Amino acid sequence: MTTDLTAPPGAPSEFDRDITVSPDGADHVGTMSDGWRVGGGINGGFQLSLIGNAIRASLPSHPDPIAVSAYYVSPAVAGPVRAVVRPQRVGGRTATVSADLRQGEDVRLTVLATYGDLDAFPTDDVRTTAEPVVLPPRDQCVPNTMAPDEVKAMAPFTQRFAMLFHPDEVGWALGQPSGRGQISAWFRLADDREPDPLSLLMAVDALPPVTFDLGLPGWAPTVELSAHVRAKPAPGWLRLRHRTRNVAGGMFEEDCEVWDSQDRLVAQSRQLALLPQTR
Repeated sequence: MTTDLTAPPGAPSEFDRDITVSPDGADHVGTMSDGWRVGGGINGGFQLSLIGNAIRASLPSHPDPIAVSAYYVSPAVAGPVRAVVRPQRVGGRTATVSADLRQGEDVRLTVLATYGDLDAFPTDDVRTTAEPVVLPPRDQCVPNTMAPDEVKAMAPFTQRFAMLFHPDEVGWALGQPSGRGQISAWFRLADDREPDPLSLLMAVDALPPVTFDLGLPGWAPTVELSAHVRAKPAPGWLRLRHRTRNVAGGMFEEDCEVWDSQDRLVAQSRQLALLPQTR
C-alpha cells in the first residue's frame, strides 16, 4: 500500500508544505517552490529533503534517513517534480533504495539512501571526540535578515529560515574574508518549525558556500553530497559549521556538522563542489 505523505495536522509549516508529495502510480509527485531558489536553481539541500520525503512515503516502516548519497545531475527549477523510488533491499532494521528526482525528461538528482527508524537505535551509547560548535549568544550574532535586498531577491532560499552568523566569521560579507575556510551559524526554520531528520537533509546545505570565506563568492554547484543523520534532533535552535581544507583542480570539499540544543552531533555531511566561476 502506498502512503500519501501529507503535512502534519494543523497549519503546516512552509517547509512541510513545500516537501509534501502525493502518490502517482508507483511514483510520487510534488512541486518545488521558487522560494527555495538560489540564483538560477533550487537549493540542493531542499531537493534532498523533498526526495527524502518521497523515500519516506515509500518505506512506512523505515521513516528516517540514515545515510544519503546524492549526485546532482542538472540544475533544478521551480515547478512540478516526480520522485522515482526503487527499493533495493528492505530489511528489518534498515532499507536501501535508489531514487531519482525528475522534471520532465530531465534527471535533477539521483540518490542512494539507507533508511531506518532512529527511535529503534540506541541513544545512550555515544563515544565521540567531536567538539560542539561554539557560538556567541544569538543576540550577539549577525542575522541573515541584514542581507541586501538584491541578495534576498537573487537567493530567496535564504529567507526560509533564521540564520545568525558568528560575528567573527562574516568578513566575507564585508569584502574581508578570513581565508580560514569556515562559516558557522545558529539555524532555525521559518514558522519556528522544530528540526527533524528530514529537515537535517536541508540544513547540511543551508549555509553559504564556505568558499565565500576564501574570497571566492558566487554559485558553487554541488557534484556529490553524502549526509549521515546520527540522531533525531532535540527541539530548539541548531548550530551549523561548514569547513574546507582542500581546494584543488577547480573543486573543494565542504564538511558540515549539525549540533542540536542538547549538544548532540545529529548530522554530518561532506560534499564535493565546483569552485565559483570568476570573470
